[in-house]
Amino acid sequence: QVQLVESGGGLVQAGGSLRLSCAASGRTFTTYAMGWFRQAPGKEREFVAATRVGTRYGDSVKGRFTISRDNAKNTLYLQMNSLKPEDTAVYYCAAYWTPSTIVSVSPSTYNYWGQGTQVTVSN
Repeated sequence: QVQLVESGGGLVQAGGSLRLSCAASGRTFTTYAMGWFRQAPGKEREFVAATRVGTRYGDSVKGRFTISRDNAKNTLYLQMNSLKPEDTAVYYCAAYWTPSTIVSVSPSTYNYWGQGTQVTVSN
């Protein structure tokens, strides 16, 4: 079992930055692919970024967001720069076990989820 707890969300003006954190516990962190997804009201859950060895990003955040992990601290991060109002959503941390270095962008692949943290970007 893996427990995930997100933090770092909040309200920020367009053009600003936020850093989300996801603390993981329960299993060996390094053997899990870790990802960030987001969901805005009335929309489907959207892939943002994921990493295990390499990284992948959703097209809408490439060049603005950076995913990283500190395996010693069992913590996943999402640095979000140049934020836009359309980035407003609940952001979820997610994980699944895999021996592969290629990470999935599909939310159905991830079987552990955090409770979510709200990010609101104002004009």
